[in-house]
Amino acid sequence: MKLTNEELLEMQRRMLRIRLFDERASKMVKRGQIPGTVHTSVGQEAQVVGACMAVRADDYMTGNHRSHGHPIGKGSALGPLMAELLGKATGICQGKGGSLHLADFAVGSLGESGIVGSSIPIAAGAALSSKLLAQDRVALAFFGDGAANQGGLYEAMNLAGIWRLPVVFLCENNQYALSTPAATVTSGRIADRAHGFDIPGVRVDDGQDVLAVHDAVREAADRARRGEGPSLVEVMTYRFHEHSEGLRLSTDYRDAAERDAWLARDPITLFRERLLADGVAAAEALDALEAEVADEVEAAARFALESPLPEPEVAFADLYTDPSAAEVAA
Repeated sequence: MKLTNEELLEMQRRMLRIRLFDERASKMVKRGQIPGTVHTSVGQEAQVVGACMAVRADDYMTGNHRSHGHPIGKGSALGPLMAELLGKATGICQGKGGSLHLADFAVGSLGESGIVGSSIPIAAGAALSSKLLAQDRVALAFFGDGAANQGGLYEAMNLAGIWRLPVVFLCENNQYALSTPAATVTSGRIADRAHGFDIPGVRVDDGQDVLAVHDAVREAADRARRGEGPSLVEVMTYRFHEHSEGLRLSTDYRDAAERDAWLARDPITLFRERLLADGVAAAEALDALEAEVADEVEAAARFALESPLPEPEVAFADLYTDPSAAEVAA
């Protein structure tokens, strides 16, 4: 499917939003403005945006611990996302989710989790609900190469295959689970594991190419929407930063030449060059786009920093029961 110039520029906009948002969050962690740590998608923007823009705005999506970028790739507003990282009352989850548990139902984002692979069955459940209710919605389930060896993935793939659920399982293979090289713990190609469930499995070898990712996921999503069942898409990519910001870990687990080769293939730089070469936009327009996104991210940071913390009395709101009220009644 040929994309319009507006759609191509929107891809660049969303990749820039993810990059600058994560870089700003990294600085805020180091300044003590964000409690704990954050896991950035710097270097992986093409696979996030390519996949998210290959599905509809109302389609379901689940993420993982490295998932600020996924809601942004789906179109979330930056201010509430940044406020959530700071635990503020104006956050998308009212400050109760933080970096590892973002959700934005307005763009179909059902949430993420620090528990490796735990969101995959949730995506399968969302796909089941879509099928039973005839909603024509696809579920896009992101997970990393480390989660590719979790049993929950295969239980979800098995049920999705049996029931022909409209779900796309997307493995973000950035080749390291924290500091463990995938080749030392994973036998064979992850995409090939789909064949054991009689579903298609494809691998995008160049996950730094946003259009290659978009094409693969679009084909899988269209297949799911036609009622032909799930697919597994493995995308080869690379994280430029460490596993998480502020993590005290030796960096010698990654070969310097390997890292430099991937850094030279920055997805945002590559796509900018492509937009210029194809005449989609002039350099001045792309410079203006970058400046516009930088201003947007700074505005989101200001919004988050100036927002209030949640009031203590809302601690038990949004629960099935209120423990404090139960104690009073007793």
